[in-house]
Amino acid sequence: MLAMTTEKFLYFAYGSNLLKQRLQLKNPTAVYKTTAKLMDFRLSFFITINPKTSRWNGAAATIAPAKGSSVWGTVWELGVEDIPSLDRQEGIYKALNVDVISEDRSLTCRTYLLEPTAVPSDWDMRPSPQYMDIIIRGAIQSNLPEEYISQLKNIEHNNYSGSVKVYDEVLKLLNTSS
Repeated sequence: MLAMTTEKFLYFAYGSNLLKQRLQLKNPTAVYKTTAKLMDFRLSFFITINPKTSRWNGAAATIAPAKGSSVWGTVWELGVEDIPSLDRQEGIYKALNVDVISEDRSLTCRTYLLEPTAVPSDWDMRPSPQYMDIIIRGAIQSNLPEEYISQLKNIEHNNYSGSVKVYDEVLKLLNTSS
């Protein structure tokens, strides 16, 4: 299956966009399709701007090549009109097409990769608990494998306890939809 048709494209989400309410904040055409696994990559966390001024107040999820590893995620179908919005949301991430495996078939999807750069050695490369909460909620909502959800729950976070604007927006949506 192609990543883009004339009207739609497939997007593989592995971070906060696992959660429908997070993705649909700025990308209203997103429709859940399936879960999938990206082979020969691992989930990693990295930050390229001062963690105190980042959107999530901590490191962001990315994928890194790792032979024999895999990253679970959600495949969404979006209208091509959402590409600029998704690109803005992903900011400094690089868009690329990847082949993911879902139910023994391969799907070509757009995803995003945060390329590591040199940063000060004292920057905390751990995600915030708020960011991890959204990722874990998305993994549960998407019915990712329990073993993978357990791995996510064991990722050490940076203990940030302040307000995170995007987290508060997503929680508000979750509370109104339940």
